[in-house]
Amino acid sequence: MLKDITIGQYYPGRSFLHRLDPRTKLICLFFYMIGLFMVKELSSFSYLIAFTALVVAGSGVPVKTLFKGIRPLWLLITLTLILNFFMTPDGAVLWQWRFLKITGAGVIRGVFMALRLILLLNVTSLLTLTTTPILLTDGLERIMKRCFIPMAHELAMMMTIALRFIPTLIEETERIMKAQIARGADFETGSLLTRAKSLIPLLIPLFVSAFRRADDLAMAMEARCYRGGEGRTRLRQLRYRGSDAAAFIATAFFVAFIVADRYWLTIITLW
Repeated sequence: MLKDITIGQYYPGRSFLHRLDPRTKLICLFFYMIGLFMVKELSSFSYLIAFTALVVAGSGVPVKTLFKGIRPLWLLITLTLILNFFMTPDGAVLWQWRFLKITGAGVIRGVFMALRLILLLNVTSLLTLTTTPILLTDGLERIMKRCFIPMAHELAMMMTIALRFIPTLIEETERIMKAQIARGADFETGSLLTRAKSLIPLLIPLFVSAFRRADDLAMAMEARCYRGGEGRTRLRQLRYRGSDAAAFIATAFFVAFIVADRYWLTIITLW
């Protein structure tokens, strides 16, 4: 299940989304998140799902690869559904047993929250699946500098290294688990406390391996005379193209449409 996590992985390709400037993708993702959390109606959700399907089609990434990333979070999505089912007192009561009850409003809210998590995970995965770590670092750094954030290069480098090491740590975790299982370790049977205790032989080697990799990376950067972003040159310069402008305008218009769809009565009243 760990190998199904898609965040931090890169899927090579020459699709429309692959060719976009990383700054465009980061800004569009920010606007998409605004629209995602502004949605309150089923009609708006249908528009959002259709827009997400177009983005996935333009990425060239197989749908199967995207949905693999949802498997590790099925517990979180299920927990979100259950909490919204039972913690929403408003609406008509659909089922009740003593103090527990499920309302119609709770079902709708739970489904909407689960859809938000699924869409957010898929679109965030698309960012790393269609952008190399180097380009992602450059895009983050340029945006931070425009926002006058100090130490922009160092912050962007740290975030990108953290994303890049997610697949590496997952592979290392699976390797250690297989080695421990071959030695007789059991990670799946027993009570919750027993399974938690069985993870100790897994966590200690994983932390040691992570610190070793971090030390090796620091030594490699020192050997290459890395001194931060000051005066640093780049082989590939970021340039906006017509496709970037089209993607930005399409995303901005879509988010404006989502906002207008939610507040259209207020907008009509004001006019």
